[in-house]
Order: sequence, then C-alpha cells, then structure tokens
Amino acid sequence: MTQQASYGFWRAAGKRLWADKLARVCMAILAIYFAMAVASGLGWIAADWNEEVGVSYANPSFLGEDYPNPQGKNSMISQEVLVIDDKQKAVDPLAPYYAEIEQRAAAYEQEELKPSWTLPLGGDKWGRDILAKVIQAGEVSITVGVAAAALAVLVGTLLGAIGGYFGGKLGDLLEWFYNIFTSVPYILLVLAFAAVFGKGISTVILVLGFTGWTGTYRLIRSEYIKQRGRDYVMAANAIGASHARKMFVHILPNVSHLILVQLSQLVVDFIKAEVILSFLGLGVPTDAVSWGIMINEVMPELVLGKWWQLAAVATVMSTFVVAFGLFTDLLRDALDPKASRR
Repeated sequence: MTQQASYGFWRAAGKRLWADKLARVCMAILAIYFAMAVASGLGWIAADWNEEVGVSYANPSFLGEDYPNPQGKNSMISQEVLVIDDKQKAVDPLAPYYAEIEQRAAAYEQEELKPSWTLPLGGDKWGRDILAKVIQAGEVSITVGVAAAALAVLVGTLLGAIGGYFGGKLGDLLEWFYNIFTSVPYILLVLAFAAVFGKGISTVILVLGFTGWTGTYRLIRSEYIKQRGRDYVMAANAIGASHARKMFVHILPNVSHLILVQLSQLVVDFIKAEVILSFLGLGVPTDAVSWGIMINEVMPELVLGKWWQLAAVATVMSTFVVAFGLFTDLLRDALDPKASRR
C-alpha cells in the first residue's frame, strides 16, 4: 500500500495553484508586466519616452503613412496677406520667411524624426513614441497600485488582527479610530492628505495606503473574532503558543483569502484613484506619466480621430487588471484548505 505524501500548507497550496493552466497563464502575463516595470525603472527600456521622435500624431505602423493626418503640411501657415476687414489689408511681416520655415521643418522631419513606420503604436501630440510611453506609464501605475494596496492591506490586517483577537478596550480604541476615518468621505480624505503632503509618486502611495485600509480592517477584525474561538486556536493555546504565533501563524492562513481579495480590489481602486489625483494636479508630477495621465490626454485627441493612444493604454491596462484579478481568485481557491486538489 503506497503512502500518500503529506505537504505543508503553503506547499500544498502552491501545487494546487501550479496545476491550474489558467493560473500559469496569468502568472506569465503578470511576470511580463512586472519585468517591464522593473526594466523601465532601471532605465533599460523606455528611457527616452519623453523625447520627440516622430511627427505630431504619427500614425501607427499598421495604418501606414497614408492615413489622414491633419498635422501635416496643411496645418502650416502659408498665407502672405492677413485680412483685417473687407476694406483694409495689411502685409504679414513674416511672409518672406515662410518658405524657409517650411524647408527647415521638412528637413527636420525627414532627417531627425523617425518615420511613422518605426513607431508601432504611433505617436502622441508631441511626437513621443506611444509604446515607450505606455511602458513608462505602466511602471508608475503598477508601482502606485501595488505598493499602495500592499501598504493598505498591511495596515488593515495588522490593526484588524489586533482588534479582533484581543478585543476589550484595545479593540474599542481601534474601532473609534476606524470610525473617525470612515466618517469622512473617502475622496475628501484622500484630497486632504494629498494637499498636505504635496505631489509625488511616493506621496501618492502613502496617501492611498494610509487612507484605504479601512475595508481590510473591517473584514479581518470580524474574521479574527470568529476564528479566535475555534478548536485549533484553543489547541494552540493549550500547548502554550504565544499570542503572536496564534494570530499570524495559526489564524492568518485561514483568513488569507480575504486579504488577497482585498489586495486585488485595492490595486484596481488605487489605479483609478491615481487617475483622479493626477487629473486634479495632486498625483503624479507633470514630468512623469501614468496610465491615468495618458487616459486624460486622449479626450481631446478623440475629437481629431486620434484613437491609437487610447487603444494602447486601454488594452495594456485592462490586460493587467484582468490577469491580476483572475490570478487573485485562483490563488484564493488554492489557499483555501477545504478546496479539493485539482
């Protein structure tokens, strides 16, 4: 009779997760995103995202150079006489220089700027490469979303575990502190913190992290109140386990699925919050770029029929969000001790 191997909690969860094909696909997608974010942060890729490398609104490679572009020669001023009214005319003093300006502009575009076929996703209003721009924006947005969500979940889990496990006056004190935060509308609280601490990526992370912990705290506190009376906690108490061991070694794995769900939701919520803060001038500084800033830039571009920046940022951002959400759901199922092995 063969004896079935016995695995620890995390090893067994890892085996269940790896056995799922969809989980492996999500991990591969997320690994690519995080690798690009790290490479961009180190300056290995997309380092020149802010440089003008193409004509304004350069067409993507798959559209070709013949796609209508109103930013070409038709947009340059060529009239030599300015009409003041029907009876009076004045000669434009810059008229003799228009031909030279056109020649220099044409030489600049042909010699120093990349043609549109070298920009696979096209160019933006300033002629910047959208591919490099969206990679750089991904670095900022992923950093803000993941770091702020991790900070919020860490604070909410720690306070919720303390309040739910010990209860009593300490639990009442934490409940009072929680009620103070929840009594103020969330967006006003975020704007107040952002106005005090100023702009910057690190500031956005701290503001979102220290204002977004309340939902995690509420869930973890209620779960710890329920779990502290279970048999396995009583058994740990009988063998003399410390409070810290019972809180974070015995109880925490049984509430990890709630933590992971909160982490997934907060990553998406904080990316949206970064969009709002950046739009109001309290988020990412003007010399940086994020997915939120790119989305705000495309609103006037759509009027001109320039849709490729919106398509690029929407595709990249939605792929990351969907893959992250699916992976979190699959990881939650793998960490559930009651889940059957696949």
